[in-house]
Amino acid sequence: MPKLRGNGLRWTLLFVILGLLLGRQAGSWLVVDRPQPADAIVVLAGETEQRPAKGLQLLAQGLAPRLVLDAPGGNHVYRWSQLELARQYLSSLPAAPQLAACPIAGLSTRDEARDVAGCLAVSGAHEAQVRRVLLVTSDYHTRRALAIFRHQMPAVEFSAAAAYDPAQYGIQWWRHRQWAKTFFDECVRLLWWYGVDRWRR
Repeated sequence: MPKLRGNGLRWTLLFVILGLLLGRQAGSWLVVDRPQPADAIVVLAGETEQRPAKGLQLLAQGLAPRLVLDAPGGNHVYRWSQLELARQYLSSLPAAPQLAACPIAGLSTRDEARDVAGCLAVSGAHEAQVRRVLLVTSDYHTRRALAIFRHQMPAVEFSAAAAYDPAQYGIQWWRHRQWAKTFFDECVRLLWWYGVDRWRR
C-alpha cells in the first residue's frame, strides 16, 4: 500500500510539473507573428488603436497593396457608428486610396470571416484574385483567427501579424491579472472553436 501511494505521488508531481511547463509555453503558443507578403491586409475588428496602427505600418512596408479595416456596422459611439468613424479615419490618411472599411455584422471571428470574404469580393479584387491575405489582430488572438479564416476561406492563403498591447497581454501571462484573464478567456474560445464552432455550418 505505501508503495502504491508513493507511485501515485510521483505521478501527481509529474503531471503538476508537466502542467506548469505547458502553461508557461502556452502563452507564446497563442501568438503567431509571421507576416508574409499578401494581396490585401485585413485588420480585424475589436480593438481600435494597436491593430490599425500595425496594419498601416505593414502597408507602408509594402507587404500588400491595400488594407481593409473591419468595423462593426451596428455599434454606435454617441450618434456615429463605428463603421462611419472607421471610414472618416481612413479617408483622413495619406494612404486613403489604398484603404477601405469592411462592415462587420456578426459578433464572432467566424462571422467576421464570412463578412470579410464578401468585402474582398466587392472591393475590386474578386475572391478568385485574392490568393494571399495578411491578418492583423491582437497577439493573443492570432492563432485562433488564423484557424478560423483558413477554415472559412480554404482557397485563400493566410498569414498573421500580431499587434502587441502590454496592457492586455504578455506571453508570461501569470505575471499580471489582466494577462491571466486574457489568457484563460482566449484558451476557452480556442477550445470552443475546435470543439464546437468548427463543426457548425
